[in-house]
Amino acid sequence: MKNLKITYISAVALLCATACNGFLDTTPDNRATVDTEEKVIALLNSAYTDHEHITIAEFYSDNVDDYSVQFTNTTRFYDEVFDWGELEEVDAYNSGTEELWESYYEAIASANEAINAINELGGPEISVSMSQAMGEALITRAYHHFILVNMFCKHYNTSTSSTDLGIPYMTASETTLNPQYERGNVADFYALIEKDIEAGLALVGDDNYTVPKYHFTKQAANAFAAKFYLFYEKYDKAIEYATACLGTSPASVLRDYEYLGSMPNYSSTANQYINVSEPANLILFTAYSNIGVLFGPYTTGNMYSHGAYLARYEDIRATQPWGSTSYKAPVRIYQGSLDKTIFWRLPYLFEYTDATAGIGYRHAVYPAFTTDETLLIRAEAYVHLGQYDNACADLNLWAANISSSTGSMTPESIKAFYDGVNYWTWDESTVKKHINPLFGSVEEGSIEEAMYQCVLAARRVETLGVGQRWFDVKRFGIEIQRREMNMSGTPEKLVDTMPVDDPRRAIQLPNLVISAGMTANPR
Repeated sequence: MKNLKITYISAVALLCATACNGFLDTTPDNRATVDTEEKVIALLNSAYTDHEHITIAEFYSDNVDDYSVQFTNTTRFYDEVFDWGELEEVDAYNSGTEELWESYYEAIASANEAINAINELGGPEISVSMSQAMGEALITRAYHHFILVNMFCKHYNTSTSSTDLGIPYMTASETTLNPQYERGNVADFYALIEKDIEAGLALVGDDNYTVPKYHFTKQAANAFAAKFYLFYEKYDKAIEYATACLGTSPASVLRDYEYLGSMPNYSSTANQYINVSEPANLILFTAYSNIGVLFGPYTTGNMYSHGAYLARYEDIRATQPWGSTSYKAPVRIYQGSLDKTIFWRLPYLFEYTDATAGIGYRHAVYPAFTTDETLLIRAEAYVHLGQYDNACADLNLWAANISSSTGSMTPESIKAFYDGVNYWTWDESTVKKHINPLFGSVEEGSIEEAMYQCVLAARRVETLGVGQRWFDVKRFGIEIQRREMNMSGTPEKLVDTMPVDDPRRAIQLPNLVISAGMTANPR
């Protein structure tokens, strides 16, 4: 589905030997044709995926419940994702594991081709334009690898990542048919991401494009670095890069939720959320995708939804440490032919290829990084370092920006709040779940645990519907359950449990990749 056909043999073609024919019909290497600075910059447009990981990540997480007693709109693919299955079904809307793997590795291949071309032109030092292009290529290569490893592998941790299965890290355009790739390990993979980020940050800039929000600018690259180092357990660096992204006045670059809440109708709210002029949106991605429908006010896929019960007791309508259940961005409650309580963040977009026949593609635009999430990344990093007052300062700034909260959280008030809350059970939801972090043990009932609980709660509200919760579930070792809701929309039956050490937390590789000889994830 890519508008630009990549004409060299890409990584995905090599990793899926049974799907090589389309690539073998063309010249195996087109680096000689990328022979000007303008062509390099144009090539970098294809160094960004045109698919998304959000659908799988959101459905895999605890942000959805099973409403099959009331609603039956689903597909076999959605059933498999909700059931944490092997994802053997093809998704009609291009959000399956095969599309994810292929499109992300194609983006990586384009980044590698740009790097090769820049070096053949004389290297990044030949001009400011090529220096910034090299920086962008390295950062986007690191980003797409980062998403892939966090979807298809166990989460990074210092205890087991040196032996946990990784995936191939592609640093060059491949020109031979069907080479055999070793999976390596997650620790080595993260080291390669870090190498690309550090090299890329030294070069990336904002001058090559007329619409920078669709590319990794310096600010967006800093936000990515902050998130990466949070996941990599290097918290000083997470704070350093988050601060570089947010600047000296973070309040001035956070999302204008009051303006968002003033939009005249629901669709305009979602369109404003992805507006390129919104300072909070650091980089926007486009994708062939159904996410605008699945996580918007539509009946499509309504068997699995973020419903009123979950919202009321776990996140956007629940009482939280910041003391307000009123948000400046409108909380939309839909009941009747569906049960959804949502922030409608991502609009439903459609591209007609034949308007008369009503044929075309469903699209999505989504912010991969925002200043609001970056603020919460810094808050969490402060918690990891025991700097609770600094963490509260960021949490208070975030809460005042998104909600009607006028209070001021302190470590003591946050602990007192969670002391009064029971731990979540499948049939009695609360805002507090047991955490078993991969980065180390945390004493239950401690201020440290309460601070993590608060950060997780804020992140769940801030990222609802955009696929980030799944990564937090993995990082914090949160056990999640699948439950069926009854006709009243409350929990009726426990269906399945995903323990902390469940191998399904590493999503299975695509069938074509396994068939081509790559080691499957254990089950």
